[in-house]
Amino acid sequence: MEYLVYVSTAKRLMNEEELLDILTVARTQNKVHHITGMLLYSQGTFIQVLEGEKDNLSQLFKNIELDTRHKNVIKLMTGTINQRNFPDWLMAFASVNAETLQAFEGFLNPIDPSFLGSNDHVTANMLKIFAKANNLTY
Repeated sequence: MEYLVYVSTAKRLMNEEELLDILTVARTQNKVHHITGMLLYSQGTFIQVLEGEKDNLSQLFKNIELDTRHKNVIKLMTGTINQRNFPDWLMAFASVNAETLQAFEGFLNPIDPSFLGSNDHVTANMLKIFAKANNLTY
């Protein structure tokens, strides 16, 4: 199994409805292709960790690169893992709009002290750093 981490820039700031649409579609597609992961969004910037089989990740990343809602898609890293870091999350999600999205299943609030818990895999650490750098945490 492999993981992939990328960042990108939204072509414009997104509202809650647009973010929920992205999340809903991602979860549906990820379930079909056995992909798990987490998406963080702050002030027009996305960082996403994806986990799954190599061919599924490659195809998904090609689709992500073609998505016209964002630009400057940069693959930060890929690697292999023995087990998923996000096994129960078809797509966990966090955003600066925490109050609105808090009731949405799978929403993880980065200001919660248990955000990503004690997971110290490089992908979880990248998400923690992104959350901290974008003032998503206390």
